[in-house]
Amino acid sequence: MALKRVLIIGGGFAGLSSLHILLRSRLNLEILLIDRKKEFNFLPLLPDIVGRRIAPDLLSYNLQGLSKKLIFRFINQEVSAVDIDRKIVVTKTREKLGYDYLIIAAGSQTNFYGNKEIEENALKLDGLDDMRKMLAVLDRDIFDNYIICGGGYTGIEIATNLDLYCKRKIKNSKIVIVERAGNLLGPLPDWMKEYVIDNLGKTNIEILLNCSVEKIQGKDIYISSNRVYKNSLLVWTAGVKTPDFVNRLEQEKNSQGRIRIDDYLRLNNSCFVAGDCAYFPYKNGPLRMAVQFSITQGRLAARNIENSILNRPLKKFKPVDLGYIIPMANNKSCGNVLGINVKGLLATLLHYLMCIYRTQGWKNKIGIARHLTIK
Repeated sequence: MALKRVLIIGGGFAGLSSLHILLRSRLNLEILLIDRKKEFNFLPLLPDIVGRRIAPDLLSYNLQGLSKKLIFRFINQEVSAVDIDRKIVVTKTREKLGYDYLIIAAGSQTNFYGNKEIEENALKLDGLDDMRKMLAVLDRDIFDNYIICGGGYTGIEIATNLDLYCKRKIKNSKIVIVERAGNLLGPLPDWMKEYVIDNLGKTNIEILLNCSVEKIQGKDIYISSNRVYKNSLLVWTAGVKTPDFVNRLEQEKNSQGRIRIDDYLRLNNSCFVAGDCAYFPYKNGPLRMAVQFSITQGRLAARNIENSILNRPLKKFKPVDLGYIIPMANNKSCGNVLGINVKGLLATLLHYLMCIYRTQGWKNKIGIARHLTIK
């Protein structure tokens, strides 16, 4: 059988899941993994770097080292364009890479909605470099207030971890969650919203609903309804989008730029999409972004490439929703696991057990377990 080149864009959960399946294949494959980062970042525990003092290195896995260990080609570059018709991927250095099969698993990134002023002045949580920057800023101890823009999962998680950080440092700083909508956590059940709001009310966290960040002047942050927070740090968690090269593809997408795919995760016969970049229709909208779906989509995309090469029937993607948990650093977490509502310490334990299970490398698994003190 002739050599087939499979190119994977993205070294996150979806991309690495695809990679491991293809590496175990007995087919004659040349496998290339492209990522602008040199390391895999374990995103679900990024806020815990601030609150629980997890060492950033425990949330990383070197992709170049992995390529030498598992024998595949790793290209540490950023993708600038994909020509679906010509089967070519173009990098920022203008290198052109042809492929027989492509998996787009490039994840998502913070969406500043075109506001350059906020983009230049706010901190974000896209990866370990962002968290290292946040730690450096916090260590300078120059701000009186921390403003979190966005009342979703990430906003609540980083707010409670900042609260834990301030308690540890004996800082009486104000932490404020600013949410444009009339409630936190979007479409999640009312009991969960009420539980979260009640828990936040017992901490040093203020909630501003139906509000937005209007501008930043120096260290002062202006919020709608004529509120001004002096000497404040802005952390932006108000939405995500797909990378620019994905947005430039002339394909059907949703408002986040996620590419609509078919039941087999295909954009066409040679291109598959997995993870946060994928718009997979589910119930009344796109399947939500979640690690569990990134992993299962990555695996199926790889298996369907194998099936395509062998002229076998492709398999449809059938999501299995194991649930979700909103981690809060004071251990008053909540969520739904296998259809059962969970809250408090049990929810926190389940979250961290799943994170340890999904972390890359035994050294990292053991290190994270040692750093997590549930109290």
